[in-house]
Amino acid sequence: MKAKLTGLMAAVIAIGAMAGAAAADQLAEIKKKGTLVVGVKTDYPPWGMRDPSGQIVGMEPDMAADVAKRLGVKLELVSVVSSNRMQFLQQGKIDLMIATMSDTAERRKVVGIVDPVYYASGVAMLANKAANVKSAADLKGKPVCALQGAFYNNDLQSKYTGRDLVAFKGVPEAEQALLDGRCVGFVYDDVVLVWKQAQEAKWANFEVVPLNEWQVVPWGLAVKIEELNSPWGTFMSATIKDWLKSGTLAAIEKKWVGNNTKWLLDATAAAK
Repeated sequence: MKAKLTGLMAAVIAIGAMAGAAAADQLAEIKKKGTLVVGVKTDYPPWGMRDPSGQIVGMEPDMAADVAKRLGVKLELVSVVSSNRMQFLQQGKIDLMIATMSDTAERRKVVGIVDPVYYASGVAMLANKAANVKSAADLKGKPVCALQGAFYNNDLQSKYTGRDLVAFKGVPEAEQALLDGRCVGFVYDDVVLVWKQAQEAKWANFEVVPLNEWQVVPWGLAVKIEELNSPWGTFMSATIKDWLKSGTLAAIEKKWVGNNTKWLLDATAAAK
């Protein structure tokens, strides 16, 4: 029995060593194949979207391009959505995921979210100026557009509006409802609304109202969970630190949004 246990322990150790070796080889594998495959959003401007020619562009594709440049390899972008981005990473369809993913304890059990986080989003409302909304406290009894499943929906309804939300599955439907006057404002991530209001003429009579009742939510890029402490995970951690310290992220944000969010300015200053 002792001999069997000893043999079993040796097998477990060997398997663990092989797994560690495989994880440790990921960075070398990317360099060997000469291509970095990154999962990014294409439905979340300005972070990820398609230009008129169909090319994937935006802030996160720019970040992915910088990683490929540092590695001296080609870049392949793969379009992902919230429902499949972690699975694509687990299944090896992508080497890296930079896809507007909020950093949560539950997600850290599934994928390797790299520290430090590279961004954070707040909650805001794209509101009709005529509604005179300055905070969530001004929403009592008013119809508000939102997306189904958003983390702030319950509080928004129970604490502030006091009525059912006008909730939709997608952003286009919510935007159309706002334009049609079916709600006084659309609640969503702040940076997206800032970009939309600045870039799209149809929002000239609307304003972005920060809803500071909800805390800023950090975003993390990810590698496979077993690669978090491998050379690949360590490389990405060092890259993010350099992005912040050098002002690279701030420059990318300013390029696409037109200005910088307070969170990123503070993170950049803290990294120097």
